[in-house]
Formats: sequence, C-alpha cells, structure tokens
Amino acid sequence: MHGTTSADTSTERSKTYAWYVVVLLTLIYTVSFIDRQILALMIGPIRRDFGISDTQVSLLIGLAFALFYTFLGIPIARMADRHSRRGIIAAGVFVWCLMTAACGVSHNYGQLFLARVGVGVGEAALGPSALSMISDYFPQQSRGRAISFYTMGISLGSALAMIVGGQLVANALQAAPISVPLFGELYGWQPIFFMVGLPGIVLAAVMLTVTEPERREKLKFVSAQPAGARGPQSHGIPTATDAADHPSLATVAHFIAQRWRLYGSHFLGMSVAATLSYGFFAWIPQTFVRTWGWTIAQVGLAYGCIVAVSGVASIFLVSGLASWLTVRGSRDLYMRVALYCVILAVVGAVLTPIAPSPYLSLLMLFPATVGTMAATAAGLTGLMVVTPNQMRAQASALYYLVVNLIGLTVGPTGIALFTDKVFRSDAMLRYSVLCVACLAGAFAIGLLLYNVRQYRLAYEEAQSWLRAA
Repeated sequence: MHGTTSADTSTERSKTYAWYVVVLLTLIYTVSFIDRQILALMIGPIRRDFGISDTQVSLLIGLAFALFYTFLGIPIARMADRHSRRGIIAAGVFVWCLMTAACGVSHNYGQLFLARVGVGVGEAALGPSALSMISDYFPQQSRGRAISFYTMGISLGSALAMIVGGQLVANALQAAPISVPLFGELYGWQPIFFMVGLPGIVLAAVMLTVTEPERREKLKFVSAQPAGARGPQSHGIPTATDAADHPSLATVAHFIAQRWRLYGSHFLGMSVAATLSYGFFAWIPQTFVRTWGWTIAQVGLAYGCIVAVSGVASIFLVSGLASWLTVRGSRDLYMRVALYCVILAVVGAVLTPIAPSPYLSLLMLFPATVGTMAATAAGLTGLMVVTPNQMRAQASALYYLVVNLIGLTVGPTGIALFTDKVFRSDAMLRYSVLCVACLAGAFAIGLLLYNVRQYRLAYEEAQSWLRAA
C-alpha cells in the first residue's frame, strides 16, 4: 500500500484553498446582487414617496447602475490583468457597500440616482477580477464548474433580496418616517439600504487575506504576422509563455477587433439574453402585485425560493450538458450549452406573463430563471477558454459593459416603456413583460446560433496557441 506523498497533500490543499476562494467570491457576488436587487421590491413606496413613473424607476434599476461601468469598467479590468485582483475586489466591495447605504439617505430622485451610479462599482471591480482569479486557480477541465458555482451568487443574492427584502419592505410600508441626526427625516423603507449595504464591508477585509494565484496560460504577443499566415491571427498573436509580457491596450483592441464576429455575437447574444433576467428581476414582483393582488412579502418569498433553487439547478444543468457534449467531441462546448439554455429560458419567459393563474406563472418562472442563469455561467466560461490570460479581465469587462448597457437598460426600461407609452396602464404590466420576452428571445437565439460556429473556430485557434507555448 502506498502512502500519501507530500505532492499529493500539497495538491489537495491547493484544491481546497481554490474552492475556499471561489466560495468567498461567491459570497461577495451574492452581496452585490442583494444590494442591486433590493430596489426592485421598493418600486411601490419609491414611486409613492418620490412621485416618479415606472420609466424613472427602471432607470434607477438599470441605467444608473450601468453608467459607472461605462466610464471605469475597462480601466479597472486593465489593472486586474496587471496588478492585484484581490485588492481591486476589496476596494470595489467597500465602495459599493457605502454607496448602497447612501441610497438610504437620499432625499429626492436625483440623489438616489447618483447613489445607484456608485453601486455600479460592484460589477466593474468584481466581475472581471473574479473571473480572472478563478481561471488561474482552476485548469480548463474543471474551470466550468468553478465559474458556475461563482455565478450562483446571482441566484443567492437575488433570492435573499426577494425573501428577506420582501419581509423587510412589507414591515417598512407600515413604518412612519423617522428622523436621523445629520440626515434629517427618512422614509420607513430607506433604512433597509443600511441593513443590506454595510455588513458587506466585512467581506472586503476578508478578501485582503486571499493569496493572489499565479497566472496560468500566459502567452507572449507579437505584432508581426508570420510568413504565410492567414486568418484572424494577423495581429497580437500569442506565441510563447512570458510571465513579464503585458499586451498594450492597442494590442488588446486589435486582438478583439480581428475577432469581431466571435466577440460581437457573443457579447450581443448574451446581453440580449440578459434582458430577460434583468427585466424579470425588476418587474416580476410588481407583475404579481398588479395582476393578482399579491403582497410584496408573498411574491418575494415565492420568487426568492424559485431563484434560490434555480441557482443550484443551473450548475447541474451546465455540468450535465457539458459532459454530454464532451463525450460527443463538441468543439463549441460552452456556447452550445449557452444556446440550449437560452432556448429553455425563452420558452419559460414567454409563458410566464400569460399564465392564467399566479401558480402556473411561478411554475413557468422556473425554466426561465434556470435557463438564464445556466446560460450566463456557460457563456462566461466559454469566454475565458478562448481568451488569453493577459486579456481575460479586459475581455470580461467588455462583456459586462455590453451586458449592462443593453441588458440593464433594455430589460427594465423596455418593459417600463411598454407600460407607460404603449399600453398606458399599470395593470397591463404583464403584457409589457411578454413583449420584451418575445423580442429579446428571438434576437438572443439568432445571435447565439451564429456565435456557435465562430466559437468553434476560436476554440481551435486557442488550443493551437497553448500547444505552441
């Protein structure tokens, strides 16, 4: 019988530590979604107390959050490809938690809008840095499972925001305004922002204790094209390992521009699919309130449970589909998984608002939620596989930029505009959801069908780089 070697022990410790970091990053991601999604449950009292429309509320949920990423997402990601990702994440957590608390002391729509812009630092600092770290902690064969676990933070955060937030908002609606030193009189719902925002600062301190992983699959980039070379490898070709090599911003831009069919169809396809999840997270609670007369507490508990179960189910869905396609030798593995999951999500999203009862609507919400979450995990994993190490944070920053600008604005605001400008009735919200689900679903499926072929070519190209290195 052979004893356990020190190398085996070291490997097990490194695996355990890698999963510890993934759990920590997932907790941080969970907090970020709690801070983002809690606003969706406060639409009623915010409209009442600030005297605003559905469209104005949708801008708080979507555009305000996306603005920060528009200006700072790429610079932060470029720092993440060169410097300490744990420090960037810790700083981002600290800032967005403070800005969430600032939402609780806003006295008008303009102040609340500016505070929501600050909350957007969460996605800008966390997403690209976290994906880059996870990709360095795990080899390609197990990276998908780790990233799927990380994206479960979407479901955990949204579920907690719905379940716990629903109860908090229900109680806050009965509470009288309170007077706070320095900040004056606050509405009963505003202290909720303090409750969900400030505790996350503890995670920022814990993040500073994490060990920065060694960067995997680093490649050297050359600007000259080898004699006789053709195709997309005409600029910024990864040729060999070089730990000191950092491609310039121009090289990164050329690399992505040379592969615009791949990255363009990926970013647009995933962002249009994201309009389903962002639109549903924003307006499904109010759909149940306006259509079936449910209370915020009731819909928060029901929708929160569905989101929580969907997060776990999405991991098994991605893993199962990936294993099935791997056995069949699929070279477009992750994006084909994303396509299948988006189709599932679209079917559920279209059926949810037209269901004849709230319980059938909840049943249809399950495939809609599982599908969007699984597609997100598969799409992000696929992006990491075909993008060189030194560009992963910047490529994912571009991904989040497009997803936030399109998904966060078209989803919540598109539904609100249908309600305010087309149907002109709050009671017609369910049909606004239906219109956006149909339009977004058709575009998402079409774009991802095109992307699958582009991804197959990109995967073969990426594997050739690694063999050469």
